[in-house]
Amino acid sequence: MNEITSEITEFLTAALRKPVGPDDDYFELGLADSLFALELVTFVEGRFDLTVEVEDLDLESFRTANRITRFVQRKTGAPEFTETQ
Repeated sequence: MNEITSEITEFLTAALRKPVGPDDDYFELGLADSLFALELVTFVEGRFDLTVEVEDLDLESFRTANRITRFVQRKTGAPEFTETQ
């Protein structure tokens, strides 16, 4: 797990008060709702110093820590993340 994924997973575990793994879909598991999605977007913007544009608001990009990692890397121009790292 890379550093970005670790930070996101730590945030999710604390915010949801349940341990989540990098591929756990916390929306599908019933741990998160639309209000939490807003909190998650705010966290990502603040922590990774980026702006989530309206066209970026696709729930599919925010369903798992690994998907959020790929989103952050696309937005910041960081090297592409592969789940085998």
